[in-house]
Order: sequence, then structure tokens, then C-alpha cells
Amino acid sequence: MNFQRGRVREEPEINLIAFIDVLLVILIFLMVTTSYSKFAGMEINLPTADAAKSKDVPEEINVTVSAGGEVSVNRQAVGAPDISSIVSVLKRVAGEPGQGDKAPVVVINADAKATHQSVIDVMQAAQQAGLSHISFATQQSQGGR
Repeated sequence: MNFQRGRVREEPEINLIAFIDVLLVILIFLMVTTSYSKFAGMEINLPTADAAKSKDVPEEINVTVSAGGEVSVNRQAVGAPDISSIVSVLKRVAGEPGQGDKAPVVVINADAKATHQSVIDVMQAAQQAGLSHISFATQQSQGGR
């Protein structure tokens, strides 16, 4: 039933002019507030030298700690993996004549499953033996791990 006979129903329409005006205002606002940073770069050429590499490389003492806690110094097994026996072996190995007067570097090759205490014991033994230069050997992980 159509109670309003002479009236034609108007279709709703969207006023696009007001929408475009709002978008232009937002665009102008973004352009004004955006900071454009210009990075300045300087191209330099580093000097070259023809000097030979230094052959005064410090001696390395390789200490291996297995997953079970066994310790070996320069591929020679230490009898008991306690600190005092590791200290005596490190002092004996460090006392041997090396390359120059540089202090030897203790390189710890610890198994990934070795306990922290085993590694700390080796570090403490190196400190007690007077070897302050300690490094850890690692390997690159394979497959993105």
C-alpha cells in the first residue's frame, strides 16, 4: 500500500565532492608533517700498506671438554677433571718454550652438551695457572639453526 501517492521516492546518493575535499586535506597534512631526511655520505679511499703480516702470533693451548666432562689439553687427556690437575697440566704446557714472549691463549673447545661447571672449572684453572687470555672455539650452525 502506497499512502503517499504523488511523492516519488528519491534514491540516496553519495556526495563525492566532500569526500575528495577530505582526502586532499589529509594528503596535504601528511605531506607537510613528513620529514624528509637526506643522508649525506662521504666516499673515502683507505690507505694501503705493503708491510708483511706479523709473525708474532701467540701460542695456543687447546683445551677440550667433552660432553661427559672429560678434559684434554693439547689432545692429551688430563687424569682427573678437577681444577688442581688441570692447573698443573696448563702450567706444564705453558712453561714450554713458545713463539716469542707473548702469553699463550687458552682456546676452550667445549662440547655443546658439556656442563657449564666443566667449562667454568677450565676457566678457573687457567686463571690459577696465570693464563689470562681465554677464547672459545665455535662452529657455524648448518641449515639456519
